[in-house]
Amino acid sequence: MEQRNGSSFTGFILLGFSDRPQLEQVLFVVLLIFYVFTLLGNTTIIALSHADPHLHTPMYFFLSNLSFVDLCYTTSIVHQLLVNLRGSDKSISFGGCVVQLYISLGLGCTECILLGVMALDRYAAVCKPLHYTVIMHPCLCALMASGSWIIGFTNSILQTVLIFLLPLCGRNELDHFFCEVPPLLKLACVDTTVNESEIFFVSVITLFVPVALIMFSYSQIVRAVLRIKSSAGQRKAFGTCGSHLTVISLFYGSALYAYLHPTMRRVLWKDSASR
Repeated sequence: MEQRNGSSFTGFILLGFSDRPQLEQVLFVVLLIFYVFTLLGNTTIIALSHADPHLHTPMYFFLSNLSFVDLCYTTSIVHQLLVNLRGSDKSISFGGCVVQLYISLGLGCTECILLGVMALDRYAAVCKPLHYTVIMHPCLCALMASGSWIIGFTNSILQTVLIFLLPLCGRNELDHFFCEVPPLLKLACVDTTVNESEIFFVSVITLFVPVALIMFSYSQIVRAVLRIKSSAGQRKAFGTCGSHLTVISLFYGSALYAYLHPTMRRVLWKDSASR
């Protein structure tokens, strides 16, 4: 019934950019350069946050966590992609696909929750400055960071198990450049409506709660800043939120681009008639 568990099933073929072989070498170089800069940038943030005593604050504690998440997330996807772009072998083992999906889902969810937690930190810093050190106690910061990781990877293991319990009936060509939920669902030879509904429900909760925290926090921050009479004070207050707003823009901007851009949407949600 589930040929994926048989001896004939060795893994998946990542089609990705195989239909444009002339671009693969260019993409390899471009991705490698961006990957190196990502490694250097995030490593620098983590190192400075730990080495400089002046940066031992809740904001930089969460920022270093976020940098570590981004470092791991990028590595979990780009490493395999670079290998596939470099050679003719576009395959990934079944175990490798499971691990990649589990790690990418877990880190993506963790990053989303951390952004919400960081918004609360900025709210406390701007709206409750006299009580900031009491509210954002190191123990509470460690608890919120740990909770983000635990929730993220608990959600990931549940979704990963549900995905790979589906029978694939020997289908192994993923129309994507890494193992992700939508193309894996396309391979299933049974009705996946229940799985899609569950994933949609969990995804909405995972996104809605952090976004609600971000919107609440910044609505209160804007109100507090507008009550400051001096323009210099307003700029200083908004300046403390600059790094967080930048990360939010990059995270949600790249997510929206990936899922709404016509080319990426075609890769992720190609018409099922092409099976």
